Amino acid sequence: MRDFIRLTDLQPNDVYHIFHIADEVAKGKYRGFLKGKSAVLFFPASSIRTRVTFEKGIYLLGGQSILFPTDALNKKEDLRDVCGYLNHWADIIVARHKDIQILEKISKYTKVPVINAMTDVNHPCEILADLYALSKMREDFICDKYLFCGKSGNIGLAWKEASEVMGLDLSQCCGEGYEIEGIKACHDIREAVIGKDIICTDSLPADVLEDFRSCQVTKEAMGMANPKAVLNPCPPFYRGEEVSDDVIDSGYFVGYEFKKSLLAVQQAVMIWCMENDEKDWR
Repeated sequence: MRDFIRLTDLQPNDVYHIFHIADEVAKGKYRGFLKGKSAVLFFPASSIRTRVTFEKGIYLLGGQSILFPTDALNKKEDLRDVCGYLNHWADIIVARHKDIQILEKISKYTKVPVINAMTDVNHPCEILADLYALSKMREDFICDKYLFCGKSGNIGLAWKEASEVMGLDLSQCCGEGYEIEGIKACHDIREAVIGKDIICTDSLPADVLEDFRSCQVTKEAMGMANPKAVLNPCPPFYRGEEVSDDVIDSGYFVGYEFKKSLLAVQQAVMIWCMENDEKDWR
């Protein structure tokens, strides 16, 4: 049994093993892996892509989803007591919560795997799925040069986690004062994209847009990156804000295709977390 809370909890061989499982899932293997099993999910009402792919993934593996709003984890009842009961009925827990310490407490008090479906400091499933998609379309995604455009937040910090695990060359384009600690930062997109292969973005709060005026990814800016560079904006993205309208409608944009990988990768993560306990499932 394993948890999946931070990418930095993994080794490169774990990442490649999850990719292999995702390949097998895509071939139709692991059907029935969750037969007779219940996955307890905690998601806010606003979640779309992550929740849909987890629920569909559980269904395709033969399991049952039991969904609660994230607020259910904020009740007065002590988490150790909540988990004491869930230990009787849950086989895996998937949770989205602002506070990663809540997920760590659930992990401490439960006897089943816990998967992080997003916190305020990271989004490991999202970035792992992006890396999987890149592994299918790039000659060697490890050797590509990555640029994250956005402020220090859960998406940027998750890309930093990925860079630490996989040894990726990662830099940042952001307004002054929004730098991610330990990552080389540039404050002008026209300079930042030079020599880059993979450009990633995150949406911006309305009150910081003015600080990021020189960081918007445009079709013109993408033309200054390396040949065959791609743009992968983290959804939800907003045309005319962190990305221009014309770049989303261009051949640089790979976002829709990338997110197809969420389904297989999140199934693979669940299988990876449970495979030691379920090795005789076939």
